[in-house]
Amino acid sequence: MTTSTSLRFALLITGASGFLDSYTFLSRGGVFANAQTGNVIFLALNLSERHWHQAVGHLWPILAFVVGVILAVHIKAGRLDRLLPYPIRVTMGLQALILLVIGFVPTSVPHSFVTIPIAFLAAMQIELFRNIGDLNYIAVATTGNLMRLVEAGYGATVDRAPEPRRAFSIYTRVVGVFAGGALVGAVCTQLMGGRAAWVPAGFLAVTLVLFVIDERRYDPADAADSDA
Repeated sequence: MTTSTSLRFALLITGASGFLDSYTFLSRGGVFANAQTGNVIFLALNLSERHWHQAVGHLWPILAFVVGVILAVHIKAGRLDRLLPYPIRVTMGLQALILLVIGFVPTSVPHSFVTIPIAFLAAMQIELFRNIGDLNYIAVATTGNLMRLVEAGYGATVDRAPEPRRAFSIYTRVVGVFAGGALVGAVCTQLMGGRAAWVPAGFLAVTLVLFVIDERRYDPADAADSDA
């Protein structure tokens, strides 16, 4: 198992994602910068009520998410290998840097200055980091992970197979860490305001350092990213 598909890596970025959803919702205009389902619903509600300005506030993160997915697919296809030989490291480092900068942005500025880059980077994250070993998961949302948790729990209790028990244990931790990240994000945002973005920036910076260390241990002769 490579570092980018390890459970530790998944838990770190999933916790940061839960944090960011609480952060952007509480301090950046009630927008979910990571999970786009909420933005689609709010967009439809605002359009039905002819609240055009509020609708646009939910539209921009959706468009940024689409662009992020397109770029991530382009990277995974190997079309940017010459320009971007280490996509995971660049993505993690860029996300940590942008969140660090966002922490300095006053909450009085238009919220799109914050939610658009977060949505873009979340899209890249969800496309590049999709597996824990042989299990699929989603780092920036919990619905799919919760569904897989219930499926694995059913298989473990009814079929009594060993593989569902392992999956149940993993998905329990993933869902729990996302919820915990959202809780910590809510508390930190209430205490720190816009500067709470520095907390997930620190998480992602630590994740990047651990990733580089683990990859060098995994193959000292070839420390290149292995996510393509």
